[in-house]
Amino acid sequence: MDSAVLNPLAPSPHGVWSSHGVRVLRRRGPHRPHSAPGTVCTPRFCSARRGGLLTVEHDLTPDELCDELAVLLADQLVDSGALQGQSEFELVFTGVVRSTVDGGLPAWLRFYRNSLNKLENGSTAFAPIHSHAADLVRGGRLIDLGSCFGFFPLRLARYGIDVLATDLNDNAMRLLEQVSSRLCRPLTTMACDAADVPLPDGSADTVTALHLVEHLPDPLVDKIIDEAVRLARRRVIVAVPFEDQPRECYGHIQRFDVRRLQHMAGEVARRHPRLSAAVHEFHGGWLILDR
Repeated sequence: MDSAVLNPLAPSPHGVWSSHGVRVLRRRGPHRPHSAPGTVCTPRFCSARRGGLLTVEHDLTPDELCDELAVLLADQLVDSGALQGQSEFELVFTGVVRSTVDGGLPAWLRFYRNSLNKLENGSTAFAPIHSHAADLVRGGRLIDLGSCFGFFPLRLARYGIDVLATDLNDNAMRLLEQVSSRLCRPLTTMACDAADVPLPDGSADTVTALHLVEHLPDPLVDKIIDEAVRLARRRVIVAVPFEDQPRECYGHIQRFDVRRLQHMAGEVARRHPRLSAAVHEFHGGWLILDR
């Protein structure tokens, strides 16, 4: 989510959410075919552009609200050309959540509970990544960089680990803080740049950056890894997706494979001679840095 554009808790009427030229409605009753120019109908959505306004109707239920909505939107609206760019994708994502359950916090709590249940029972594609990352964590204090919704910090908080979730988006961190207390998974949040975290050296045993650096240009990737090394007493865990092409709607601008991660590992080891660097593949790529 873009903090400059999007307030996930902004008030909205029953069944409707609007922001920055995007209007999302939960459809009542059966689907009515649309044939007007600029209209796209898919199995779960109808979208139309009129005079600078993008309107999206959907028929999702509260039980279907979860992080897999991103894949559904990408498959049905991005690939069909109905959505253009990351901003529209994020606005429609938020609009679907907010138009499906009344009230800002109740809607997001339903989304979080459904998402965490799927991630922790292994029934979503991202579940193995979080499970693997949790197995790699060392020590009782964790800093997570680029937390976004904060599903991984919430997972670790459930196990009693002292977790700090960070993200550049202050709205996302305020939402995560409110949600974590209501889910009885206490953690701390901080809105900050992952390349410049205002904490002392060695502030955590493990620092994680899970599916973060693919969003960033090359100079920032190095800066964030160096910042993670500075903050970590024991281990840094970096995870990236392997994609044929970076997925623009998710905000991805970098493409990674094993060879590139191995090159990164060598560069990090050169900059930090006291570290060991290892790369492996598991539902994407992993760079593990140990003191």
